[in-house]
Amino acid sequence: MMSSSKKVVELFYDVVSPYTWLAFEVLCRYRSVWNIELKFKPAYLGGVMHGSGNRPPGLVPNKFLYMSTDLTRLSGYFGVPLSPPSNPFEAMFEKGSLNAMRFVTAVAEREGDVQVERVTRELWKRIWSTDQDITQPASLTEAGLKAGLSADQVEELLTLAKSQPIKDKLKSVTNEALQHKAFGFPCIVCHVNGKAEVFFGSDRFELMAHCIGEKWSGPQPDKPTAKM
Repeated sequence: MMSSSKKVVELFYDVVSPYTWLAFEVLCRYRSVWNIELKFKPAYLGGVMHGSGNRPPGLVPNKFLYMSTDLTRLSGYFGVPLSPPSNPFEAMFEKGSLNAMRFVTAVAEREGDVQVERVTRELWKRIWSTDQDITQPASLTEAGLKAGLSADQVEELLTLAKSQPIKDKLKSVTNEALQHKAFGFPCIVCHVNGKAEVFFGSDRFELMAHCIGEKWSGPQPDKPTAKM
């Protein structure tokens, strides 16, 4: 018999990763379907890649070419408005996401999960849907305002994001991901019977459901699955 207590599911993520956006939206949709408590864990992908010795896909030309085609197909399947930016390599690896993830961490510390979800989604939309900057304060401000924060709140959060406690918090959560042997994002950790079950990628939900004793009904559980 399945336990009535909710299983904790942690999502370690960085908005620079488009595949993590897919996982983020799926987990948000399944919060009311599966018996889980979803915890957002904003971290820094650059730190995880460096700490694990992994190579970004942009450094492997064939992987990078495949990614654009793959994301277009996944957008329709997952129902997420993915549209690669005009210069994905610059967006992902040259500009980076450190400022953005410090901002998200500040939101997490000050405003809580509801606003973290909204702000995070707006940042993903900027970089992976409308080809906009996520590094400059003006860009972070716009994302915060669209997420429902007031101008005063955003200003406070931008200041907080530059503080040492927030920098330390982001580093701590990034190290936590590395302790789970993360080598990229999304890194999803399901706590089952006292054990941490770690899943990488946005294509492991069927296996994850089996692991936590739930049913996988596709990336959009509110829509009926088409019959063959």
